[in-house]
Order: sequence, then structure tokens, then C-alpha cells
Amino acid sequence: MAKYLFLKHYRGAPESVNSAPMDQWTPQEVDDHMQYMNDFADKLRDTGEFVSSQALRPEGTFVRYDGEGKPPVTDGPFAETKDLIAGWMIIDVDTYERAIELAGELSAAPGANGDPIHEWLEIRALMGNPMTITE
Repeated sequence: MAKYLFLKHYRGAPESVNSAPMDQWTPQEVDDHMQYMNDFADKLRDTGEFVSSQALRPEGTFVRYDGEGKPPVTDGPFAETKDLIAGWMIIDVDTYERAIELAGELSAAPGANGDPIHEWLEIRALMGNPMTITE
């Protein structure tokens, strides 16, 4: 088994087919999207492939050590994850192909008008876990 991280992006990835921002969805559309995500996670719990997931709030701050006796430095002149990353899910699957299959299914979460988002998800293998790409 290998663990993979699915990253859901606000922006920075190619634009999805149904790209209306979540803050423009109706409350029911948001509820339906969240229910799809929860049902997807439950399905993976049943197969033993779910590890963890979390939606992220849009607020965030970068912090950096700036030397002995100095206060931490916050923010900077760079893109912040609060502008880029909407949430994540970690799965534990037998093959890279299975990770791709599940990411494709997760990409179909509903958005505006109840239509699938077709969003791009970034898949990253966790360090310490061997890649399971087969040829």
C-alpha cells in the first residue's frame, strides 16, 4: 500500500469545467458538494483506503523564523496557500492507478447548478511510501 495526497485547489491548477467559485454557489449547492465529499470519504473508509481529509478555511498566514531573539516574520511577497489550496485528502491504496481512478471520481463532485466540477486534483505520493506506478 502507498499513501497519496489529493490537493484541491482554489486556483493555480488548470481551470475546471464548472468553475464558478464556491462563494457564488447557493447554500444547497455547497451542502450537496460537502455531502458528496463526505460520501466519497465514507466509501473509502469501507474499503480501507481512507486515511484523512480536511477542507481548509480561506484564512492563513505564513510564518518564518527570523533569527535569535527576533519575532517571527509573517507573510511575504509570494502566493499563499490560503489563495491556492481548498482542502486535501490522504488515501492508502495498492497502486498508483487506483489513486488516479479515485481522483477522477472525486473530481466529479457537484458544484454550481449541481453539475460536476470536473476540477483538477493534484496527486502527490507521501514521503516514506514507495511509488506504486506499474508499467
